[in-house]
Amino acid sequence: MKVSEALDSRLSVRRFLPTPVAPETIRTILETAKRAPSGGNLQPWHVYVATGDALEAIKTLIRDRLPDAPKGEGTEYHIYPPDLTEPYRTRRWRVGEQLYASIGVERENKIGRLVQFAQNFEFFGAPAALFFCIDRQMQQGQWADLGMFMQSIMLLAREYGLDTCAQEAWAIWYKSLGEHLRIPDHLMLFAGMALGHRDPEAAINRFRSERAPLEEFATFLGG
Repeated sequence: MKVSEALDSRLSVRRFLPTPVAPETIRTILETAKRAPSGGNLQPWHVYVATGDALEAIKTLIRDRLPDAPKGEGTEYHIYPPDLTEPYRTRRWRVGEQLYASIGVERENKIGRLVQFAQNFEFFGAPAALFFCIDRQMQQGQWADLGMFMQSIMLLAREYGLDTCAQEAWAIWYKSLGEHLRIPDHLMLFAGMALGHRDPEAAINRFRSERAPLEEFATFLGG
């Protein structure tokens, strides 16, 4: 598969088949993704991989805590800027409306939206989950490096016929996950990622978010 094909076919899959992913495939993907660039070769990422009983234990943990804390425990960082300006504010609003519309959940259906949001913490049925952490001493440049590492994993997954969904939603359970996974104090949980085979029959997997035209974000100089 060409890189361009992997980029074009990658999407945030929100319904997976229960088909297992071979442990050696996950190891190979991570082994290859470690070639992602990082300033000063710091390689500031750390990954926890959960499958089988370990994954079920995590899902059960959060499932039990959701009724009393539907919005989680807060986060250690702003997932989005507190005062988001245009055009970003509209983009965020629009993608949410389009996503819920793809599964017939109306804006007024608050319960339906909460139910769909809670699917994040079931990893949308994926048989494998990854949690990404970064050392607390790192700065903006290293967070960008972590993002490139995650992108590398998502593109490599396509090469193996797999799909992913990067999930910053897991940041709202940093306390519970930190305790359960025994994440050391010097690491900060950034996000989770579902990994598996997409369900081709699920309507939500036919949704593709919009992208701005090239002229809106690129400036060409010198011809």
